[in-house]
Amino acid sequence: MAKKNEVTVEDKLRALYDLQLIDSRVDEIRNVRGELPLEVEDLENEIAGLEKRLENFNQEVSDFDFQTKEQKNNIEVAKEEFKKYEENLKNVRNNREYNSIVKEQEFQELEIQLAEKRIKEFSAKIELKQEAIGQLNEKFKERKKHLKAKKGELDEILKETEKEESLLAKKASEFQSKIETSLFDAYQKIRKNVKNGLAIVPVERGASGGSYFIIPPQIQMEIASRQKIITDEHSGRILVDPELAKEEQGKMESIFSSKK
Repeated sequence: MAKKNEVTVEDKLRALYDLQLIDSRVDEIRNVRGELPLEVEDLENEIAGLEKRLENFNQEVSDFDFQTKEQKNNIEVAKEEFKKYEENLKNVRNNREYNSIVKEQEFQELEIQLAEKRIKEFSAKIELKQEAIGQLNEKFKERKKHLKAKKGELDEILKETEKEESLLAKKASEFQSKIETSLFDAYQKIRKNVKNGLAIVPVERGASGGSYFIIPPQIQMEIASRQKIITDEHSGRILVDPELAKEEQGKMESIFSSKK
């Protein structure tokens, strides 16, 4: 005879089955969300990447602008030097001085030509970057718009389901408290390893729920006695008798209805 307040095997089976019903309901809620949370996260990551690229491109344009100004300044310096040498030509005393000054003037002319060439190169690069920035901005705006729509969808679903999921989590904790840690861990492990996350199922037509393998009559009787935890040798699922399952389904249906 069970001691007062002692949790019996039947109590554990009922708690486990109730926990399974709650977990299945939570799975349904999350399936409604589908891939939306991942889609939102992917879009946020893509937008962050686009922002970084835009930042880099704008920095490159700024650098080209700065280098263009430097080259324009070099041209002005070279022109001033050229004028200075032009004045010096008026005071040459021999051919050697003349040739030396002319070479300096030629060097300044080359400096101007080189600076003008670089300015053209920077101008072409700026044009290409600005074109790329324009395309990126369009893509950025389109992704932001898409993200807003997806977030709206997700927020709407969360608004509808968050309260229910929170209440179900509290109820699940109540049932979990009736189950020792080792049994709960076993339940969680089975859930991860089986189809649809069904770790505990009723016997249906003499077989494990969702299975075609017949359970021997003696084992079925042991399951119905609710005296020990019995698992299906083929799927590894924990088994309960159909009556217990029906009783708990009815009880949990009323709980689910009240939490919507």
